[in-house]
Amino acid sequence: MNDQCPECGSQNLLHDYDRAEVVCSECGLVVRETLLDLGPEWRAFDSEQRDKRERTGAPMTYMIHDKGLSTDIDWRNRDIHGRDLNPGKRAQIYRMRKWQRRIRVSDAMSRNLAFALTELNRLSSHMQLPKNIREAAAVLYRRAIEEGLVRGRSIEGVTAGCLYASCRKCKVPRTLDEIAEYARVEKKEIGRSYRYIMRELGIRLPPTNPLDYIPRFASELGVSPEVQRRAVEILKQAMEVGLTSGKGPMGAAAAALYISSIEHDQRKTQREVSEIAKVTEVTVRNRYKDFQEKLGLEVDV
Repeated sequence: MNDQCPECGSQNLLHDYDRAEVVCSECGLVVRETLLDLGPEWRAFDSEQRDKRERTGAPMTYMIHDKGLSTDIDWRNRDIHGRDLNPGKRAQIYRMRKWQRRIRVSDAMSRNLAFALTELNRLSSHMQLPKNIREAAAVLYRRAIEEGLVRGRSIEGVTAGCLYASCRKCKVPRTLDEIAEYARVEKKEIGRSYRYIMRELGIRLPPTNPLDYIPRFASELGVSPEVQRRAVEILKQAMEVGLTSGKGPMGAAAAALYISSIEHDQRKTQREVSEIAKVTEVTVRNRYKDFQEKLGLEVDV
């Protein structure tokens, strides 16, 4: 196969896979017209789409301690044709399977990661968190263990702290109480681990925005999109005049939804709203009164 143009001798050849041609960039001669495209038959427009369409293995993930790049020996004692293995071969496969497991987690860091990521996956599943938050929490935990921040602390506490930070970073906020409900450590330990990791890694997260709670609360209350949009408008007005400063974001979001539901004749009680937002009825009532007085809202309770 020639690597130069037969017309001008140039070696600057362009491979145009769309037209299946090799063209000389100097004189424009079509050197070959039967170029084979050795790539896949599908097209992908970003890395996520490419990972989904590839059929040569699972995509890399930070949720597995070795990032999913290792192989496993199947637990079924069968050959490639589905036939049962004889006793001698079965014993050999058993020994290979055992050593494979040992090799995958051969050092202390791998064992720590394997345990922590299993706990992270369990916690995320209970809280029904999406994949992007799990991946972000796994990346943060890896940074923490590389910096030696896990030493002397409970793995469960650091894992829960990383998950809390990832929820805030991805604007899918969850409270420490919600995480502590499913974690194997107390709320105090989660908060302590979270603050320590943020400080040592130099990560600064902005305060939680009440607007981030509106979609989840609205969905759990079963109100219409109009109620949700109006609640966002009320919250934005309240934030502009400083009514949410120093106040709990969940209480502010709950009060905005409470007012909006009344305005749109989809009335929810203060008890219903407070249970969803995990705040007291008094908090909802106080925020509601603040919004009504300072924003001039006329709501018939």
